[in-house]
Amino acid sequence: MKPLKIATYNVNSIRSRMHILLPWLRDNLPDVLCMQETKCDDASFPAEDFRRAGYKILHCGLKQYNGVAIASLEEPDDVSYGLDDGEPADKDRLIRARIAGITVITAYVPQGRDREHPMYPYKLRWFARLRNFFARKNSPNDPLVLCGDLNVAPEPIDVHDPKRLLGHVCFNPEVWEAFASMKAWGLTDLYRRHHPAEPGRYTFFDYRSRGSVEKGLGWRIDHMLVTEPLARRSNRCEIDMKPRLADKPSDHTVLFAEFDGNLRRKAASQKAPEARRAKPEE
Repeated sequence: MKPLKIATYNVNSIRSRMHILLPWLRDNLPDVLCMQETKCDDASFPAEDFRRAGYKILHCGLKQYNGVAIASLEEPDDVSYGLDDGEPADKDRLIRARIAGITVITAYVPQGRDREHPMYPYKLRWFARLRNFFARKNSPNDPLVLCGDLNVAPEPIDVHDPKRLLGHVCFNPEVWEAFASMKAWGLTDLYRRHHPAEPGRYTFFDYRSRGSVEKGLGWRIDHMLVTEPLARRSNRCEIDMKPRLADKPSDHTVLFAEFDGNLRRKAASQKAPEARRAKPEE
């Protein structure tokens, strides 16, 4: 059975990346693509282009800032937007949906700007809110994947110059602790599961650093975190550099994973009893 493929991509303006996205979807046929920083409102989102490519679309965004989306081959259900804990919902930073029997979450964690800026403690709080969100909505025994630009490089091998970059809002002990506490709910860094000690592999290359890709001046800040039921069924997790090397690229690139295709069969079998119960008596 064909593997189930899930991918994540910070597009850094969706309308500026369709020349990359549509060919990538055609060539790779992911079951689910999570996107961040779409930077457009819902009315301006190119949903029809995705539909013509065979994908259902969920999106929440505002003009110029943030914005998250999920494209899926299968119709999503149990959809929600943002964090529902009484604090700012940030609906344009998180979408949760159930797809093919898996809880899929696309998230764009606040970057933090500067350690003296109010957005930095807000970022640290966001990781705690995520953990509470998981605990209220799911169990670590459920198949769940958190995809997105989480704005943290959790290990020294996840940045090109750990000594110089130490202290950055995405690379310091405080953000590592917040990230680790969130993961401790029951999440595994899937890329590191498959590449436990591989340096020099990054998902983000800053536009401001001339020749950053060629020089390897990158960061691994885009992640796919999964619960153990998905980790056990994962076959691979890779960084695809082609989108970053394309003409007029995002400063991020695609991270994807493949899982045992029997997940689809299991999801279908779980839906079947519900369908039988819902069928009217003849």
